[in-house]
Amino acid sequence: MKTSSIVALSVAAVAIVAGAFYFVEVDQTREARLPDVDVSVEGGQAPEFDVETGDVEVGTTEKKVLVPKVVMEEETVTVPTVEAEPAG
Repeated sequence: MKTSSIVALSVAAVAIVAGAFYFVEVDQTREARLPDVDVSVEGGQAPEFDVETGDVEVGTTEKKVLVPKVVMEEETVTVPTVEAEPAG
């Protein structure tokens, strides 16, 4: 994936998060109230289970594998910018 694509996706993610927190202003206009309920209950019983599980063994071993070497080079690229103003 190109560096510019990664940067563009990162900027888009930041814009979405900013939108979720700064572009929306919520004011509560009415208090919540729970309904009036009369409840009569009797004791219940939780289920019971017999469970048998298999054995799992986890360990490590050494193997020779091909591993790519990555060389990083600094390069100047044009990236998008975003400015946002909060609601209110």
